[in-house]
Amino acid sequence: MKTQALVAIKMLFALTILTGMVYPLFITAFAQLFFREKANGSLITENKVKIGSKLIGQLFDSPGYFSSRPSAVSYSPLPSGGSNMGLTNAALKELVNKRRAGFYMANLTDSCVAVPSEMVFASGSGLDPHISPEAAYLQVGRISGCRNFNPGQKDKLLRAIQDLTEKPQFGLLGKNRINVLLLNLEVDKIK
Repeated sequence: MKTQALVAIKMLFALTILTGMVYPLFITAFAQLFFREKANGSLITENKVKIGSKLIGQLFDSPGYFSSRPSAVSYSPLPSGGSNMGLTNAALKELVNKRRAGFYMANLTDSCVAVPSEMVFASGSGLDPHISPEAAYLQVGRISGCRNFNPGQKDKLLRAIQDLTEKPQFGLLGKNRINVLLLNLEVDKIK
């Protein structure tokens, strides 16, 4: 019995060292060597100030910027998650209708135009940094008006949407999408 207990303690110690120290250090070193930007959170720095991450959505509530998709966790990465409300939930239906009406009003969009689903439903993580190109195009009029863009500047804005549109991963996973933070940084560059 003592021998088995001693073997068990030795195995516990060995596996704790291996899986609790050696493996995490190896993976961290590997990530820093080969995927440094991603391993460090894909942070975007401007004028030596960290302004956000390409991987985490942010709230943009100024009418002069593209709006992000709603978040069930107020864009906080610590309690990441969805609302857990099902499609038959009356509170979700009310929230979606409110978001849809807000989108129509903010963008002066005709109510016959379909609002893209990502503008009325939060993502499963509550942190999705992307919207569809369709959602971006529906916001161009509002942003151009707020920033008093002339037709040439509006064309630059439309080109920025085209240029920043990411294709589905590996050509088949997901849909075309745009990172809202990167797009809003481009909006600030339009003069």
